[in-house]
Amino acid sequence: MTQPEPTNTEDATSAATPSDRAPTHEHLRDTYGRSIDYLRISVTDKCNLRCVYCMPASGVPYRPHDELLRIEEIARFVRLAAREGIRRVRLTGGEPLVAKGIVDLIRQIKAIPEIEDIALTTNGALLPRLAPALKDAGLDRVNISLDTLDPAQFGRITRIGEIEGTLAGIDAALEYGFDPVKINCVVVRRLEQDVFGFARLSLDRPLHVRFIEYMPIGNDETRAHGALDPESATYDASLWGQSDVVPTSELIERINASAARAGMPGLEPASSDVPFGAGPACYWRFPDAAGTVGFISAMSNHFCSQCNRLRLTADGTIRPCLFSDDEYSVREALRSGSDDDVLAIYRAALAHKPEEHGLIDGTARFMSQIGG
Repeated sequence: MTQPEPTNTEDATSAATPSDRAPTHEHLRDTYGRSIDYLRISVTDKCNLRCVYCMPASGVPYRPHDELLRIEEIARFVRLAAREGIRRVRLTGGEPLVAKGIVDLIRQIKAIPEIEDIALTTNGALLPRLAPALKDAGLDRVNISLDTLDPAQFGRITRIGEIEGTLAGIDAALEYGFDPVKINCVVVRRLEQDVFGFARLSLDRPLHVRFIEYMPIGNDETRAHGALDPESATYDASLWGQSDVVPTSELIERINASAARAGMPGLEPASSDVPFGAGPACYWRFPDAAGTVGFISAMSNHFCSQCNRLRLTADGTIRPCLFSDDEYSVREALRSGSDDDVLAIYRAALAHKPEEHGLIDGTARFMSQIGG
């Protein structure tokens, strides 16, 4: 069954982009003419969960405090990057809400005139407590990671988490007016997730559910991607495999087949009112639904030609591409160098942003160390 192509992506030219968020300055372009206006920052590599596809059960290796960027150093980097055309910032981890000073960092970034949007990706467990302060500091929107609706499976995927915390985080995000609120679900075939159940979350509340194709982040020595053993209902240390990737076309077919069995109309490409954002999702929706259903097809439909981002890791390296281990250390320049020193490294990283990634077969760092 061939699916019609949606007519939109979640990018800087989306019809959903508010006019008051339109870029007002020229963005610095990379070697291939892409406008780079989006910065993802891993503020910590630590997390209060231990998701099997993100980090090992013991957590990430300990790093001395001096090896990680301080809040004021991250804020300085953003101020300088804003001179180069960065307009949107996403704070990630690990889990960014475990980072000391996260509220103050948001407040400092909000004060940078060129920055038009601040977003945060979280597992949601700390949102009920921190949502008021985050909103007051200037955080615009949140993405909440949730890979299953089954409480027992949630515990196995996260190793130490309880689904009630993440569900309460979703409620808090809506209550305090973050807009949009997106739910990120990494789909792994052998987990047999209820993708229709996830899609239905978009029906009655303005939630934007996004399905993300499973990606090979990490390597044979460092990653321990979770593989569900149906016999024992536990996870082993099996690595990522292509057979675990569920392509977007199959997901849409599965959701629509389940909708038909439930007597519902299927998904339709969303031609308008898609959620604001700077990423590569394509959006669909059920007729008259309050939210949308998005798909990020990193494996089945590479979107390198549209990539508009750089990444800053928690230990102070600029990473031009998620799937490449090329990194440019800026930590010492932020601590003892001039603005020109920092910007020279920024521009070198940008100049080496690849046109596209090659065969994806792993990375040296965990996803929690890169920031997604």
